[in-house]
Amino acid sequence: MEIMDAAAPTHVAHRDNHTHRDVNGGWLRPAVFGAMDGLVSNVALMTGAAGGALSQQAIIITGLAGLAAGAFSMAAGEYTSVASQRELVQAELDIERAELRKHPKDELEELAALYTSRGVEPALARQVAEQLSRDPDQALEIHAREELGIDPSDLPSPAVAAVSSFGSFALGALMPLLPYLMGASAIWPAVLFALVGLFACGAVVARVTARSWWFSGLRQLALGGAAAGVTYVLGALFGTVVG
Repeated sequence: MEIMDAAAPTHVAHRDNHTHRDVNGGWLRPAVFGAMDGLVSNVALMTGAAGGALSQQAIIITGLAGLAAGAFSMAAGEYTSVASQRELVQAELDIERAELRKHPKDELEELAALYTSRGVEPALARQVAEQLSRDPDQALEIHAREELGIDPSDLPSPAVAAVSSFGSFALGALMPLLPYLMGASAIWPAVLFALVGLFACGAVVARVTARSWWFSGLRQLALGGAAAGVTYVLGALFGTVVG
């Protein structure tokens, strides 16, 4: 009785802690890329304009245009990409569904052979394959996971990807614009806001992916700072040539 009581908390702890993050929901990747792209691309665009000695109003218009164009472009691209991915998966599922209907015995043998190759005894592997194949929907799900490496019930959503990408890009692109919208006349507050945002985004991503927050934050800070510096120099050079 004492052994059972001592073992129970371990089982409960394992059950409570043995959970996983959503790695296939279709929102994390576009949200992360959207925020990073919005910050880096818009601060780079604005620093390039500032390097070309454009007016405050021109820099604001440049930033707003970059925000709008980038957000819509990211959303459209993500929607098309994820929708195409879903269509490809659905096509493969249709093929597998047809095979299960036309050649059920062959598919059953294929599943049994797969379990046998993983160390299950042949007789038991066939018994398991027979039980799993009784329900057509369950059989399709099992074959999709084993042969295609996908979960038909957990496919990414094009709409979720598009909305996540649009919102995160717009939020990231707004960061370097805020100082100008609040009356700043120099580029350095916008760069400062963008760099702080880049570090914060990197740190937040690290929280989601269980990476080191300071390393992830500094990495994004360095990449964004390099992009802003390069475009400022290019803007200054082009402004001098054009001028």
